[in-house]
Amino acid sequence: MHGVNLDVLGRRPAAHYGTLTLDQLEMRIGEFARELGVEVRFFQTNHEGEFVEHLHRLDDLADGVVINPGAWTHYSWAIHDALELAGLPTVEVHLSDVGAREEWRRNSVVADLCLATFSGQGPDGYREALARLKEEFS
Repeated sequence: MHGVNLDVLGRRPAAHYGTLTLDQLEMRIGEFARELGVEVRFFQTNHEGEFVEHLHRLDDLADGVVINPGAWTHYSWAIHDALELAGLPTVEVHLSDVGAREEWRRNSVVADLCLATFSGQGPDGYREALARLKEEFS
């Protein structure tokens, strides 16, 4: 699940987010999934309520979640609560190294619900996230 502003990857500062567009990132994640033998579905929105609604429906759609809420990571208790309600194993991913950026980016309101967080590894963080979820089901 991709959150706010991830649909404009490729236009965001390359030093933090790389040069891939969201479509290219999803193609790369799809390749990682095939290598690991897992199935993935993608979702992106810039609307917090829509993100929450999708989390509410996950029990019928998925066994686990890889989540990059974007800026919502740092303040959306609504997403935290919806993720808690989903009750699925979850791994948090951030393309940029949020721990080395502005102070406000260092806080994640969803981290306590996640098995792991991968930050600053670019697209490879998604490979790590999928591998961690696969471990959970092994």
